Amino acid sequence: MFNYVLKRVLILFPILIIVSFITFFIIQLPPGDFATTFAAEIAAEGSQITAAQMAKIREDLGLDQPIATRYWKWITGIVLRGDFGYSFTWKASIRDLIGERLLLTFVMTGSTLLFTYLVAIPIGIYSATHQYKPSDYIASFLGFIGLATPNFLLALVIMFSAYRWFGLSVGGLFSPEYVDAAMSFDKLIDFLKHLLVPIIVIGTASIAGLMRVVRANLLDELDKQYVVTARSKGVDERKLLVKYPIRAAMNPVVSTIGYILPELFSGSAVTAIVLNLPTVGTLLMGSLLSQDMYLAGSLLLILAFLTIIGTLISDILLAWLDPRIRLEGKASR
Repeated sequence: MFNYVLKRVLILFPILIIVSFITFFIIQLPPGDFATTFAAEIAAEGSQITAAQMAKIREDLGLDQPIATRYWKWITGIVLRGDFGYSFTWKASIRDLIGERLLLTFVMTGSTLLFTYLVAIPIGIYSATHQYKPSDYIASFLGFIGLATPNFLLALVIMFSAYRWFGLSVGGLFSPEYVDAAMSFDKLIDFLKHLLVPIIVIGTASIAGLMRVVRANLLDELDKQYVVTARSKGVDERKLLVKYPIRAAMNPVVSTIGYILPELFSGSAVTAIVLNLPTVGTLLMGSLLSQDMYLAGSLLLILAFLTIIGTLISDILLAWLDPRIRLEGKASR
């Protein structure tokens, strides 16, 4: 196990370097740059920027330098000083911008994931152990509805209904009077009230999908010979389920941890925009639209790093959870 983890960690660094270069290159493929985006915004207001002014803007922002030079300055700043660069759009340090939104994003997405697992896994297990019963049909029907409903559409429906019937504005994570206020007990309560809507909206599709995965895998395990043999020997049904089939059915759930870490960091970007949530996801979407290359590149690089770390954690947990994986690893050596 130690050698396996060591190899994965050593491979991590060259992968990140390759990903960082590809990311930095791809975000500059669209025509133009931040200077042209800025000029278009000025033109929309009725003003014009001359060619000399455009050249000056590009020079001040370092956009006139070759891509290799810009990449080297960016990546060495991250590695040597932890400096992700400067955001052209926000006119602020990228590290500060991410830090301002990181805690709220973690709390919102972490609560959503916890809600998803606490609801989806028990329903999936119950549905599998009561196959073709009315409760199974109801759970399956609701699951398909959840999978078919886009999160942003559900968000719009909830926002409209809350305002139309109750006169409530459920967008954002704080009421207007608490947005710029210092943290207090009242602000915390207000935050928790607003947190319920994004948890329900973002968690709906995840619950539906995870519930179907748990149900399908548990049904597959319940039909295997070792379960039939254990039942014939009189093993208690509850003990049998927990010790063997449910544990094996959790493999796909554990394997999704590789996607949890980047999701914790970014949140659901489209839903966050609809609900006006101050998360990292909205920051990433805005940076891509404005061609703020250092901000977009830094956020994508962090997402790639978290994906690789999450995949490593998934592999380690799977090897611990399922003895068959450990035996396959030994056999391959």
